Amino acid sequence: MKLITKKIEKELPKLYSQDGKDDPICKLKFFTPDSSWTWYVLEGEKQDNDWLFFGKVVSHLCPEGELGYFNLKELQKVRGSLGLPIERDRFWTPKVLSECKAF
Repeated sequence: MKLITKKIEKELPKLYSQDGKDDPICKLKFFTPDSSWTWYVLEGEKQDNDWLFFGKVVSHLCPEGELGYFNLKELQKVRGSLGLPIERDRFWTPKVLSECKAF
């Protein structure tokens, strides 16, 4: 599965574009189909030969989530407990950050 499409490239808010918003919009959701990890993407930009994202990472280890930066190349290396790669939720509807929870 392609994690970033041309459409996503055009529509994803640039880094820092949602700074100061009380409840910014999560535009993308990546997840491990065989584990409990989820990445909610608020913003992102292509930098060199990679993408840098800012968003919320949620898992069974941290169900309330943690905000931070992550990049596409790192996500592409991650595998869940059965060895499955990360997927993009193709049916994701953008939501405000406060609605992005683990379970």
